[in-house]
Amino acid sequence: MDIQLKKKRFTTQKLLLIGGAALLVTLIVFVIFTSLGGSKLNVEKERISINTVENGVFQENIPVNGIVLPITTIYLDALEGGRVEEKFVEDGTVLKKGEPILRLSNTDLELSLINQETQVYNLLTQMQISQNAARQNTINKLNQYTDVESGLIEAKRVYELNNKLYEKNAIGRQDLIKAQNEYDYQKERMQLSKQILSQDSIAVKQEKGQVQSSYARTQNALDLMRRKVADLVVKAPVDGQLTSLDAEIGQSKNKGERLGQIDVLSGFKVRADIDEHYISRIYNGQTGSFIINGKNYKLTIKKVYTQVTSGRFQVDMAFGEDIPEGIRRGQTLQIRLALSEEKQALLVPKGGFFQQTGGNWIFKVSENGDTAYKVDISLGSQNTEYYEVLSGLQPGDKVITSSYDNYGDVQELVLKN
Repeated sequence: MDIQLKKKRFTTQKLLLIGGAALLVTLIVFVIFTSLGGSKLNVEKERISINTVENGVFQENIPVNGIVLPITTIYLDALEGGRVEEKFVEDGTVLKKGEPILRLSNTDLELSLINQETQVYNLLTQMQISQNAARQNTINKLNQYTDVESGLIEAKRVYELNNKLYEKNAIGRQDLIKAQNEYDYQKERMQLSKQILSQDSIAVKQEKGQVQSSYARTQNALDLMRRKVADLVVKAPVDGQLTSLDAEIGQSKNKGERLGQIDVLSGFKVRADIDEHYISRIYNGQTGSFIINGKNYKLTIKKVYTQVTSGRFQVDMAFGEDIPEGIRRGQTLQIRLALSEEKQALLVPKGGFFQQTGGNWIFKVSENGDTAYKVDISLGSQNTEYYEVLSGLQPGDKVITSSYDNYGDVQELVLKN
């Protein structure tokens, strides 16, 4: 006997069809809900930052990092090349001007000094010989002059005597003429002797001047060579602290090679790196400030280095009247550099919202504090704490300044306690 089977009410195929239809309906409902009412998002107040827009004093500034440096740094370069023979001090030593730091040796330079000294001594000997010869020559000429002068006196005496005797007819005319000729001859010799002495005096002076000039040049060359040899002992050019000393015994140093530096300890300056974006707005006289131990200190730009390296340029800043106690070389300072004068402006505190909005809109909290909605705004300049609000907000408005990373395209926030 056949057994009658009951027909199943829900087959597997029907169940799949029903499930698919339900999923489709759910999807449609979700899309409709998203398009109509999904622009709202529940947010807990404790997870966001709400700040009040208010009027206040605003000054545009940027944060920069500065490094404390000595007010003056003197670099030590090898004025003459040589081998490091001796080190008198170590890196970090505080020195007085003129104190020796290290000694180099250079045999070629020292040999040149010996040769130069020999040349000077030889020249000095030649000068003495030449001066003695000139002196002896002058003496001889003076002796000759004396003989001529004596001959002239005698010839004059004889002529005058013969002239008187001739007037008395004591001698003949021939004797008178002979005496007169001798007298004239001696006068010409006297004139020639005077010329010779004058020329000799001029020649002696010229020779003396030339010899002295040659000696002076040789002596200057010797002094220069001595200074070059003396430069092999490197000394502190000023009072200060020796830093970055790069020299070891036995090491060879070329002329002009950097050996170290002397940091003048009479004061400090700050060197700051600034993004090249601001290079057209930075000039001497601009001020900055930093805080150490709760106290605010002022800085003023004294020099701008316009060379850009890796997208940044540098400035040197001088301390104001107050300098922090215990400040040290190499210390890093967090500086707020002013780019404008102080003025009254509508201010909103800085926050993470700017990364998503670009400063074009912000979530403004409703008067009852239960919701926040998008409003278009326009921001101007900024500093380390605030943005300047140009439009879209009023004093007293409350806005959400924390990050909007998780809000997507939400138009309104429902604020939950």
